[in-house]
Order: sequence, then structure tokens, then C-alpha cells
Amino acid sequence: MRLFQERGYDKTTMRAIAKEAGVSVGNAYYYFASKEHLIQGFYDRIATEHRMAVRPVLDRETDLEARIAGVLRAWLDVSEPYHEFAAQFFKNAADPDSPLSPFSSESEPAREAAISVHREVLAGSRSKVPAELADILPQLLWLSQMGLVLYWVFDRSPGHERSRRLAERGARLTTRGVSLARFRVLRPLVHEVHELFTDFLPGMAQTVAARKRP
Repeated sequence: MRLFQERGYDKTTMRAIAKEAGVSVGNAYYYFASKEHLIQGFYDRIATEHRMAVRPVLDRETDLEARIAGVLRAWLDVSEPYHEFAAQFFKNAADPDSPLSPFSSESEPAREAAISVHREVLAGSRSKVPAELADILPQLLWLSQMGLVLYWVFDRSPGHERSRRLAERGARLTTRGVSLARFRVLRPLVHEVHELFTDFLPGMAQTVAARKRP
């Protein structure tokens, strides 16, 4: 990651990474088939660190807004050391055909890990979630987190304070949306929003299909 920051993602070769790590190129390729696989390892590590960081909030809070805000704040805290690195490879991650895209099939393990956190956010809340929306809402919460990630990548405010304010306000707005989703008359709208993302965002259809597999 330091080499990516210093040289840029595109100009950093696997040979340079292996040399810096003190291993042979063949040994590096044994564990990581490409630079993209290294980034997938980074995604997995961030997901693991995030799951650990959210435990105090999810174990203590039952208020939905506090749980959502705590999860988003924890992600910002965990990701803070990698902000400049994230900006370096964002142009690759933004390519819908790139394995670095959060919607790619290669990113499915990290994506599902993040969605499972939001599933726990809802399950442990005292706010009731209709059974028919139990699979849909965690995915929509993850998509809202992706919106925060996109803003954070370009946020140059001191301490990324604007991203933290966005997390707080987003949690408040999302909580209101979940509360409204309890009303049967509004549930078709939630389904329609979910179908919109499923149809038009690459990777979302695979995520839904994976959730439906036994």
C-alpha cells in the first residue's frame, strides 16, 4: 500500500512489491495472482477490521439510528489510515469491468461480509423490520454505505469531518426510511427501489442470487 501511495497503483508492479516485501516474484504470485488480488486481500482485511470495530456498538445499542451511525463511524475510523491509498486506486475501482469494483464477482466475499453487518444492525434493533424486507434492507443499507465511501474518497475536509457529518445525517434519514417501510402501503416502493439497484448496478444481481442459494 505504501508503494501504491508513492508511485500510484498503475506504476507499481508485482516485482516491485515482491522486492519490497523481501520475497521472490514467484513466491508473491503463489499467494496473489495479480495486483488486483492484493487489493481483494485489502478489502477482506478492512471487512474483518470493521466487523471487530462495530462490536461495541452492536453489543450495546438497540436504537436503530445509533446502530447505523455507529457502523458508519466505525468504517470511517478503520479506513482512515488508507485514505490517500483509496484515492490512488479509485479510478480502477470505479471501472465496472474491473475486479476491484465493489460490485464485481471477485469482491463478493467482502461485499457479503459488509452486508451481513447491516443485517445484524437491523436484527438487533428494537425497530421492527417486516419479514418480506429482511433481505432487501441490508443490501440497501450497504449501498448507502457505498455512497458514503465515494464521498469520503474525495473529502478533503480536516479530519474528514464532512464525511462524519454525512454518516450521522445519513443514519438519521435511513432510520426514518426504515420506520416508514413498516407501513404496508409503502413496501412496494422499497421493493421497487431495490429492483432498480438490482437491475442497473453491476454485481447486485449476483449478490441477490447468492443470498437465495441454499
